[in-house]
Amino acid sequence: MYSKIEKSFLRVNLISIISLFLLILAGGVVRSSGSGMGCPDWPRCFDHYIPPTDVSALPKDYKQKYVAQRLEKNKKFANLLDKSGYPDLANKVRNDETIKLPEEFNAIKTYTEYINRLIGAITGLLLLLTFIISIRLLKVRKRLFWLSGINLLLVVFQAWLGSIVVSTNLMAWIITVHMLVAILILAITIYTYFDLKTFKNNDITNNKVSLVMKIFAVILVLLSIVQIAVGTEVREEVDAVQSNYKELSRSEWLNEVGQVFSHHKELALLLVIANGVFFFLLMKGNNYNKRTTVYGKYILLLLGLQFITGLILSNFSLTPWGQAPHVLLATLIFGAQFYLLLILLKKPFLINSN
Repeated sequence: MYSKIEKSFLRVNLISIISLFLLILAGGVVRSSGSGMGCPDWPRCFDHYIPPTDVSALPKDYKQKYVAQRLEKNKKFANLLDKSGYPDLANKVRNDETIKLPEEFNAIKTYTEYINRLIGAITGLLLLLTFIISIRLLKVRKRLFWLSGINLLLVVFQAWLGSIVVSTNLMAWIITVHMLVAILILAITIYTYFDLKTFKNNDITNNKVSLVMKIFAVILVLLSIVQIAVGTEVREEVDAVQSNYKELSRSEWLNEVGQVFSHHKELALLLVIANGVFFFLLMKGNNYNKRTTVYGKYILLLLGLQFITGLILSNFSLTPWGQAPHVLLATLIFGAQFYLLLILLKKPFLINSN
């Protein structure tokens, strides 16, 4: 039986996981609707905690004001990149002319980005609460405290990185890093939930798992991470095409993206086949409990839905309403694969070790 504090940790941790998925969905809506610069400053939005609904509430020079703020912030960021040994990236930040372009006020885009930030703030508070609760579990499960603490530091870094995304006017490579950090935060949150959940519950684990199956599961998780990164790069290339070839119609954008889109499609097919083979081996084996095969079915279902949204995006001119579900499904697949991996790696007879 779990103690009261352990139940509290599990409850808040689970809500945090759900909140992280909602945040990723919200981020997908922001990207697909072109609302990434709906709030030109950070952490507030147009210098307000609750942004205005009409341009008349803003000063006449608001465009120049926020461009000047971005340039000043980017100057500091470029200097940081220089000191960190990335002069090429620093020069890219300094010489990006799009950063100097002012954003027109659009109430719908502003509130789309604002809601995304609210969900982000709530998620951050939930992870902070998870860390606070973990302090009381130090004597029971030290790793929960340390991992929750690391996650909290990552949230702070992610918040700072979010401000850089805004100040650099959605610079491509920073968005990719932002997405990968989100995946890392999600992975740690899933792990801390799983670790305590299986600490006193041996039914979730398997008695015997072959090394081949463990390696196979690790490869599938890594492939999903690569696919998410490549998918983010596809979106970045689409943004570049949209910006540089304004004469092209929406249906022509993907034709100009190049090899990265082909790689994305090939990886998608590889993931479907590999996960199908993996599930077949799970069903064929005699050493796996029902939870293992259930998660395998979840993954196949999510992959099917992901494949459908990919076809919709490819054949219907990157329709905005299909982009956010596509991103969400990718992270749900990763989450399910990672949880299944943890089940397969868990050693049931060592569950009381720290």
